[in-house]
Amino acid sequence: MAAIRVLVVDDSLMFRNLLVQGLNSDPNIEVVASAGDVYAARDAIIKYKPDVMTLDVEMPKMNGIEFLRKLMPQYPLPVVMISALNDKVFDALDAGAVDFVNKPDNLNRAQLDIFLKQELAAKVKIASTAKVGKLKRVDAAPVGGRVSIAGKDRIIAIGASTGGTEAIFDVVRKFRRDIPGVVIVQHMPPGFTKMYADRLNNQCEVAVKEAQTGDKVVQGRVLIAPGDKHMRLVKVGNEYQVEVKGTDRVNGHCPSVEVLFQSVAKVARDKAIGIILTGMGGDGGKGLLEMRQAGAQTIGQNEASCVVYGMPKVAYDLGAVQYQLDLAAIPNKVYSLLSK
Repeated sequence: MAAIRVLVVDDSLMFRNLLVQGLNSDPNIEVVASAGDVYAARDAIIKYKPDVMTLDVEMPKMNGIEFLRKLMPQYPLPVVMISALNDKVFDALDAGAVDFVNKPDNLNRAQLDIFLKQELAAKVKIASTAKVGKLKRVDAAPVGGRVSIAGKDRIIAIGASTGGTEAIFDVVRKFRRDIPGVVIVQHMPPGFTKMYADRLNNQCEVAVKEAQTGDKVVQGRVLIAPGDKHMRLVKVGNEYQVEVKGTDRVNGHCPSVEVLFQSVAKVARDKAIGIILTGMGGDGGKGLLEMRQAGAQTIGQNEASCVVYGMPKVAYDLGAVQYQLDLAAIPNKVYSLLSK
């Protein structure tokens, strides 16, 4: 198999060299060029035709987000952003980046090795399989239909990974305040999940927050698992709540979609709707199957609308997916199931 050809773009010469050395140490990756600003990056893209580009959010002359907005319509290319703890990374994902990694706070060797050889190399490999430049934003208007009285004690559980920040946004912004409580796991580093929840809260009709233990899962509210803890659904009296604890990785992830879905299968049973969206790997597939076997209705995003058709494919192949749909059709389907 040919090595993944990578262009590294970062304005710091020292950090750029560290990125090049770290990625080149992986036998499946070859850094074909590096650039210190977006104009040099543009020339390198034309000359070397890389498979993936890594790009710093903060750049001189033109920042990475502006560059992406100009680049993507003309030259769709899988891009992994390298970002400090900053909500601008979500503007980059909106502009077409596939994923991001959190730039380490300090450059000690142990932390750098984990960042370069595990986190960044893994994201580059995933990005090389991603679809870019073809996915269109769905209409922002909330969907029609009404939630029946019986539907108000339901619960909706959503899991996603690569490409999921934008996919979740496209689903949640169509929800009205009559939607039953929603619980979400999106694979994301700690710190970014709160910024993501706040961003959704400001842009959607429903209330969105990063989950804490004891938070109630109620109508019109969306809870997002924090980036370093598992989230489980529990029942206290007649109320759904979440429990946020545990840092062990499940299927390589914390938070894990599997952990959430398994708890929903156990606690909510046939009152639940499970949705699995774009992402690499198989996290959540068995949990979604448990949900379906417990009587829940289940939805998987189809291949055509996924950035990475990994998690939904695994779930579908296991028989966990009852309805396989285009991303744009999922909110309407949810309301249709709730109206019955």
